[in-house]
Amino acid sequence: MRSFDYAPLYRTTVGFDRLFDMLENSVRSDWPPYNIEKNGDNDYRITMAVAGFGLDEVELVQNGPELSVIGQRKPDQENREILHRGLAIGNFKQVFKLADHVKVKAANLQNGLLSVDLVREVPEELKPRRIEISSEAKGLPLKKSDKKEAIKLNAEPEREVA
Repeated sequence: MRSFDYAPLYRTTVGFDRLFDMLENSVRSDWPPYNIEKNGDNDYRITMAVAGFGLDEVELVQNGPELSVIGQRKPDQENREILHRGLAIGNFKQVFKLADHVKVKAANLQNGLLSVDLVREVPEELKPRRIEISSEAKGLPLKKSDKKEAIKLNAEPEREVA
């Protein structure tokens, strides 16, 4: 994880405070850290470390095959100056590409961990189905010219008797 220190630039520039604030609060693609687990054939879980974010600051949106997790911190009401920023408490947006028929089953935020349970629900008409094969010839009647070429099903091979 990279962290840039803009303090030397503050000493040599005037009027760029808003720019540096935007850079420090910009969206990072490597944060927050997360795990993706497979709990069964069709069950998955994404666990993200979002310490410091409340329920009203984290948003979960599924739009088709994309799951977006967005964290927007509320502005700090206290007028204070941070001398050292060691905690990674910035806004974030993480987008996950989901496979076909994967949906969010549940989401839970507890002890700074956001758990998103996913399930793959394949519709019955798209699931593989077994088709029985019968041994009787069923279908359209054969033409007289096709009788010679017809194959007999369940027929014993003819044996010559001596």
